[in-house]
Amino acid sequence: MSKHPVQEKRFIDGPTGRLEAALDRPAQGTIEGCAVVCHPHPQHGGTMHNKVAHTLARAFVRSGFEVLRFNFRGTENSEGTFDNGVGELDDALAALRWLSDRHPDLPIWLAGFSFGAAIAVKAAAAEHVDGLISVAPAISRFAAGLESQPQCPWLVIQGDEDELVDIDETVAWFDSLEPGPELLVIPGGEHFFHGRLTELREAIMEFIGDT
Repeated sequence: MSKHPVQEKRFIDGPTGRLEAALDRPAQGTIEGCAVVCHPHPQHGGTMHNKVAHTLARAFVRSGFEVLRFNFRGTENSEGTFDNGVGELDDALAALRWLSDRHPDLPIWLAGFSFGAAIAVKAAAAEHVDGLISVAPAISRFAAGLESQPQCPWLVIQGDEDELVDIDETVAWFDSLEPGPELLVIPGGEHFFHGRLTELREAIMEFIGDT
């Protein structure tokens, strides 16, 4: 299978207008599944082009998935305005339903980084998904107090030198879940995984392949 994905730029219908999106898929071979990737905080420069979000998408494509990355409301060419995580959850659910309608017979996963990881956790708790990957999830700020937790194979990845998402808060949250997700701590990894993106991608692919 080619390592270079085919990309299609498009807009999808969101709750408050069109959402800018990119659809990535393997250039060759059968599509084995599909995934939605949620980007980091839009008010701090986060977009679907973020390197960690792109790494998530590339890991799924290399695993034979079609991947939808999208910009939350008010980000770049997406319509609407930032809604502090509330409306962004609706955006993620709209993206999930759009991709599910496109591939109703394929397994569907959710993934996200930082703010996007917290939104993806909330979305996976609200809608059925077949897998979830949370990279440096900003849970305490954007997904605290969940009434239920995702009921699917779930991997949480965080660097132990993350300067924005405290590793102790993540571990405490992780320990409060029953049954909990799988937790992978990357020694020396900081928030944006500078110099560690290949390691991050390989860990994600291994989890997808084992599920």
